[in-house]
Amino acid sequence: MHCSKLLCKFYLSVTKIRFFWFSIKTDISRKLNRGHRTIKRFVTDSEHRRVCADKGTLRKISARPMHRIKRAAAKMPLHSNKQIFEAAGASGVPWTSRCRVLQSLATVHKPSIQPPLINAHKQKRLHWAEKYMETNFQTVLFTDECHATLDGPDGWSSGWLMEGHRLPTRLGCQQGGGGVMFLAGIMGRELVGTFRVPEGVKMTSAKYVEFLTDRFLPWYRRKNYAFRNKIIFMHDNAPSHAAKKTSASMAAMGIKGEKVMVWPPSSPHLSPIENLWSILKQKIYEGGRQFTSKQQLWKAILTSCKQIQAETVQKLTSSMDSRLVKLLSNKGSYVKMQRDLLNCLTFLRMRYVVAVKGFNCQRRVSYVVSR
Repeated sequence: MHCSKLLCKFYLSVTKIRFFWFSIKTDISRKLNRGHRTIKRFVTDSEHRRVCADKGTLRKISARPMHRIKRAAAKMPLHSNKQIFEAAGASGVPWTSRCRVLQSLATVHKPSIQPPLINAHKQKRLHWAEKYMETNFQTVLFTDECHATLDGPDGWSSGWLMEGHRLPTRLGCQQGGGGVMFLAGIMGRELVGTFRVPEGVKMTSAKYVEFLTDRFLPWYRRKNYAFRNKIIFMHDNAPSHAAKKTSASMAAMGIKGEKVMVWPPSSPHLSPIENLWSILKQKIYEGGRQFTSKQQLWKAILTSCKQIQAETVQKLTSSMDSRLVKLLSNKGSYVKMQRDLLNCLTFLRMRYVVAVKGFNCQRRVSYVVSR
């Protein structure tokens, strides 16, 4: 009898403790908005951590919506994360979650700018590639004008900033704060120039001829007869370049006929000097540098031109053969020059000999062309 009373008291005390503990678990679970079993599991063994089966994945987005987001991102390039998620039917997802999801699928890019090409342009580009297939481009002088502003390139750019450091500011003026226009050329391993265009001068045909007479002609006449006999002068189809007065003046200088390269329309990306401008501006505005005067900018241009090595110029001029091959394989359409193409002039899949149909090609160039 005595033992049974003790057992009853023990069970009663245990029941009270359990009820008290259950009420505490309930209060904690309500305040933390978690289940009471989760609270019990944590109190029982606070050191234990269950390893998630899907560790490293975003559990806020299930597999089916993720598939729809992938399809929407593929169909809507260069759209914002909000537009992509709304098209996938996943509206209401926070901005940070949208960014994390898209960072696992894609990267942020700017659209590449290309000139419009119609069928007539493609045919002229194709005819140009066929005409100059046998040309030694080490004898071609590629010329062009370039404009540099005080503020620097206006393209989108970003960089890392240490936490707690002040965000630097950049100057922003109308039309880039003004700038300097200059002309240069590349031939073989040599950078010709740089020649500054006087401030306020509009590059008309008369001014262009005057500029060539004052700047280019002295350099041209200092060369020997063999050099002047084999040189081919290249400039684009700007109005001042294609004018009849310009052609007549260049003919008087001895640059006429086959010594002037006929440039195809809407084809700035075929000229290697366009790549030179990109390299030059990276050096001019290195580290986000900006300028407060045009004279300061001009000194930076001259300094950057001196830093360009002959090997860099050689790679650019040597890339013309591969540009022509790529243009022929694309049937006159757009040419995308890859980094390995500029460095070693090779593609990476199958080797074949390019034979151009419709004209006699005595020198067939062997390349590795991707199909």
